[in-house]
Amino acid sequence: MIRQQRALKYVANQVAHPLLNIFWKLRSKSIKKQWGLNFSPIASRNKPPMKTCLPILISLATLAQLSAEEGWTNLFNGKDLTGWTASENKKSCKVQDGKIVLFGQRSHLFYTGDFNDGIFTDFELKLEVMTTPGSNSGVYFHTKYQEKGWPGKGYEAQVNNTHKDPKKTGGLYAVKDNFKAPVSDNEWFDYNIIVQGKRIQIKINGKTITDYTEPEGLNRPNRQLDKGTFALQAHDPKSKVLYR
Repeated sequence: MIRQQRALKYVANQVAHPLLNIFWKLRSKSIKKQWGLNFSPIASRNKPPMKTCLPILISLATLAQLSAEEGWTNLFNGKDLTGWTASENKKSCKVQDGKIVLFGQRSHLFYTGDFNDGIFTDFELKLEVMTTPGSNSGVYFHTKYQEKGWPGKGYEAQVNNTHKDPKKTGGLYAVKDNFKAPVSDNEWFDYNIIVQGKRIQIKINGKTITDYTEPEGLNRPNRQLDKGTFALQAHDPKSKVLYR
C-alpha cells in the first residue's frame, strides 16, 4: 500500500547577516515500503499532489534554482508574519530584512496558515539558521498552538551552539539529545528535519546528527509522533536566533 507524504523543505541563499532566516517549502510525495529517503511523486487517491512554489525574500540565483523544482510551497512570505501566530510576548517574534528574528522574552511562533490546514504528518523540513553567542532556540513539529508556556505537544529539534544548556544543535530535545555543537555561532548552517512514519532524522549541513525511531508500543502522548503544525522558539531575552 502506498501512502502520500507531504514534505516540508527550507532553502535560502547564504547571506552574511546577524540573524536567522527561514524558508520553507512543502510538497506531496509518496513513500516506498522501505526506510531511507527514496521517494517518488504520486497523486493521492482523491486529488493530484499540490505543486506550488512561493519564494520568500532570496537572491535571484536561488529563485532560478527554485523555479526548476516542483511541488513545493513556502510558508513564509518574506514580508510579515501572515500565516504565523506568536504566543505570549508577541514582540519577541519579528520580521527584519526578509528574515524571521526571534529575540526577547519567551514566545513561540506557530504556523497557523491555510496550507494543508496547518496540519502535517510526514514531511521534510530544511531551514537555514544562524545563532548568536549564548543563544537558544528550537523548532517544534507535530505541535499545536498554545498561548503560554513551553509547547506541551510535539517534538523539539534543538537549536543551541553556545547557550549554557548542554543539549546542543541537532538533538531531539529530552528524547535523543546531542551534547556537542556541530556548528558555530554567527554562521549560517543548514538544518534538515525529516519525519517518515515513526522515524525522525535531523541533519546539520548534510550530516546526520540524530536518527531516532519510536519503539513499538510507545505511550508518551505529549512527545510522540502524530500530526500537527510547526513552531519556532524565542527562548529568553539574551537569545537572538534567525531563520530564513
